[in-house]
Amino acid sequence: MTQTQTTAALLATATAAAGTITYAALSAQSQLFGKLLIAGSNPDEIALTYDDGPNDLATERLLDVLAQHNVHATFFLIGNYVRQRPHIARAIASAGHLIGNHTMTHPWLAWQSASRIREELSSCNAAIEDTLGIPVRYLRPPHGARRPVVFRIARELGLTTVHWNILPGDWKPIGAGEIAARTIRGIEQAQRQHRASNVVLHDGGQAGLGQPRLPTIEATGLLLRHYQTQPQKKFVTIDHWNISPA
Repeated sequence: MTQTQTTAALLATATAAAGTITYAALSAQSQLFGKLLIAGSNPDEIALTYDDGPNDLATERLLDVLAQHNVHATFFLIGNYVRQRPHIARAIASAGHLIGNHTMTHPWLAWQSASRIREELSSCNAAIEDTLGIPVRYLRPPHGARRPVVFRIARELGLTTVHWNILPGDWKPIGAGEIAARTIRGIEQAQRQHRASNVVLHDGGQAGLGQPRLPTIEATGLLLRHYQTQPQKKFVTIDHWNISPA
């Protein structure tokens, strides 16, 4: 093999390795770096989950919509926002929704040091537990980004790492109808795969408090009205599919 061929082979190997690492770190359903809770096996079960709250402009309105349909959801909260808006976090808990850890400041955990990862997770746990007086058992890494140390630290803190199988992209400038339509298509695809549906929506945003998430609230209402005519469908929180922390 010539030097040029050797160099090309090494570059191809490095590129393939980088691709594998990126897939393991960022793909929503990759289990290469650790065991994830994604969704159960009953295709009639739907978990609505909301990231990046609590948020002044959206969360309490969202709680009203969920209450109108007697549906409980899962909220992954940012610790800094819990500290700033404890009354909204308490409203979520008082309504019976499940609350999880979405880190203190919403960094890409896959690229952080072990000490930073621990600080992000433990500080968010403390913010939620100090405010609500309840333990936190679930973590959703921001952007889904993780590496093995994220799983190890999560386990040490008693947290099960949660991802998703439906991501409608409601943080983008799209309307409520499109958010709902994308979600329904995702649920139908999960049903064809004989899987439950774990839907990621957003009642807040990493850029700060006051994010305009009203299309998501409207889309939630559309979804709940769509499925209220299908009594076999059951809305659940992600602890319904509980696994040991991993």
